[in-house]
Amino acid sequence: MKPFLFHTAARILLAALALAAGPFSPAQGPPAIKPRELVRRAVANEIKNDNQSTKYMFQQRKVTPSGSQTRLMVQTRDAMVGMVVANNDQPLNQEQRRAEYGRIERFLSRPDELERKHKLELESAERVNRILRAMPDAFLYEYDGSESGRPGVGKPGDRLLRLKFRPDPSYDPPTRVEQVLVGMQGVVLIDAQKQHIARIDGTLFKEVGFGWGILGHLDQGGHFQVDQTDISDDSWAISRMDLAFTGRILLFKSINIKSTETYSDFRPVPADLTFAQGIQLLKKQQAAIAQNQPPRATQ
Repeated sequence: MKPFLFHTAARILLAALALAAGPFSPAQGPPAIKPRELVRRAVANEIKNDNQSTKYMFQQRKVTPSGSQTRLMVQTRDAMVGMVVANNDQPLNQEQRRAEYGRIERFLSRPDELERKHKLELESAERVNRILRAMPDAFLYEYDGSESGRPGVGKPGDRLLRLKFRPDPSYDPPTRVEQVLVGMQGVVLIDAQKQHIARIDGTLFKEVGFGWGILGHLDQGGHFQVDQTDISDDSWAISRMDLAFTGRILLFKSINIKSTETYSDFRPVPADLTFAQGIQLLKKQQAAIAQNQPPRATQ
């Protein structure tokens, strides 16, 4: 499940790919499966998992140089609902809550805006999936040890295989969406048994242009790390995302992305939940948090 698609450019990067380190156990040794095939299977499973009908409510906390913001989020059949509940860890006051309710409830009276929101979410998800599908062919992989899963990274106690990756010189990006991959290297952690990606840790080792340098570029040294965790019944979700990128768009507009997002408290909700029902569910959850008595999300 990939429920959080925020900065479009950053999301394209997040799906790119990377890895982390640790030696093989002599008793286990490297797996028989070739590393590129392992990545191919994990990517296929991620895309399959993304298309499952299970929906969730969860909490998102985003930290940037300007402060932090906490949101309650819920997936619905219509689109994602996101409600701000705290700024800099301070709960919204009554006036701020009313303004936030008005912001999200406007979609109920403007179905065209709700449809546009849903369309943008689908387009962002497809860009991410295009990057994921490119991963097995865009990089050369080699095993680099293993480590145990832990809270927020895979499933605690499960063995995670670590693979180094670097660009495959023979890879030719079909569109500018995949162009960022030619300048990326790093490490990826994969749960080989469950065939899921537990961590991607990647760095731009050179400047990467998109749109043949006319639309812009990302500077050398850009970095991202994305962690995933098993939240229930082999359903995986992003638990943490660190982004640090600079660059330029259209030769004059600067890009400066630096943020850390954490996702927690995942709770399943009905698959046919409507946008209006999602709003009511978040209001109920917000009130329960204020009373320190979180309710169940299922109906």
